[in-house]
This record gives sequence, C-alpha cells and structure tokens, in this order.
Amino acid sequence: GSFGGINLEDIAAPQCFEIERKLMERCDIPIFHDDQHGTAVVVLAGLLNALKVTGKEMSDVSIVFSGAGAASIAVARILLAVGAKNIVLCDRHGAIYSGRDVGMNAEKALIAEVTNERQCRGSLADALVGADVFIGLSGPGLLTGDMVRSMAEDPIVFACANPIPEILPAEAIEAGAAIVATGRSDFPNQINNVLAFPGIFRGTFDVRAREINEEMKVAAAMAIAGMVDDASLSSEYLLPDATDKNLCAAVAAAVSEAAVRSGVARI
Repeated sequence: GSFGGINLEDIAAPQCFEIERKLMERCDIPIFHDDQHGTAVVVLAGLLNALKVTGKEMSDVSIVFSGAGAASIAVARILLAVGAKNIVLCDRHGAIYSGRDVGMNAEKALIAEVTNERQCRGSLADALVGADVFIGLSGPGLLTGDMVRSMAEDPIVFACANPIPEILPAEAIEAGAAIVATGRSDFPNQINNVLAFPGIFRGTFDVRAREINEEMKVAAAMAIAGMVDDASLSSEYLLPDATDKNLCAAVAAAVSEAAVRSGVARI
C-alpha cells in the first residue's frame, strides 16, 4: 500500500512547534518541519566540515546564534546531540538565559535550560567575544566586522539570513573569518535545505519509519558532510553540490540505517 509523510514549510515560531507536536501526536506517519530540521541538518553538515578545516572540535568550540526562532532552536538541539557544549542563543533582547523574563516564550525557556551554561547576559556583541562560531538565522547586517574581530582565532561565520546575510562574506573575511557560509547560491558554501530533505524522506519512506528522529537527522548531516572528500574539502568548499546525483541516495541510505538502529523502522 501507499505510505507518505508531511513536510511543513513557512510556519512561524512559536506556532510551528505546536503544529508539529500536535501532528506527531495524531498521525502515524513522519512529520518534518523543513524550516527547522532541514536547516539544522545542513548547518550541522557544514559545521562538521568547517571544524575539520579549522582543526577544532565540536565539544570545545563556543557557538553563538543570532536569532532564536524555529530554525535556531532546531540547530542548537542537533548540535547538542552531537556533543556541542557551549552554545548561546541571542535574540533582539540579547543573550537568552534561564530565568530571563523579557521576550521569552515556552520554546525559548526550554532551550535556555540546556544552553548558555555560563549564564552570559548582554548583547550579541558581548556574547561573541572569544567565540569560535557564529550562526546567523536572523536578519541582514546584524554582524559587524568588529564583532568578527572580537571572536577567537580562525572564527567560523555562518550568516544565513536571506536574501541579505548578517554580514557579507568579503567583510567577514577581511575581519578575520576563516570560513564563511551563507544561504545564497552566489557565494561559496550555500546552506540550502535541498541538500537534505529529498534524501531524508527517501530514506524514511524506504523503511516506513514512524517518525524522523534526531538519530536520523544526525545521520543525514554526516552523510552530506561525507560527500565532500578530504582532498576536495576547503574553506570555500564545505558542502556538496545540490545537483550531485549521488547525494540523495547517500543521505537516504544513512537515514534508513539510522531508523532501523533507533527502532522506528517498520520494514
């Protein structure tokens, strides 16, 4: 018989969390909010390779987000799942921390419980001092060259706001960024969800998985990162081309295997 899933798109936070949660409770098929989880998978894939290029470890780096909406929260959660320990999310009110009472909602309160262990308070600029990684899922022009200069040696900048990123690559590189990724196809290292969701759904359907869990998303990210071999990997080539004919099959195989391992496959 037939089997399908639901791919949600363009639903704002915090409503997207409740819609996804309710659908997962009521449906016996996989639910996937691409703006959250597709973004998380591709950011993780890019960051795995960026850390390899810069010789840094996920468990050691300090990661600061600009933006605390659906995508940022999903990215933060998948990074925690692979061993990131020092994460601070910032919104228009500054760093999010447990107990903050301004500009909070239920999802921000939950992510605050598992991030910002050092209880950083203050602005995005304050949080970035000494940080290794900037992940922007916010708005144009929010990261300045001075902020990049305040970061740790060889900082990684993922400025993913579209169509105008938080900082343009040339400005970030001039300020000392070792690696820059954006959401745009006219710059190197495009963070594009199309790298993820076709293979994720193919692999999910192949084993009729009940859900798309964190293990499957991590497996997808690792498969995407693995499509760039060490000989090709560089500061301007972190992610495979979306037209690579082998990409979808590689992601699908990894996702299917993870579904079986984690007990959600039905065949």
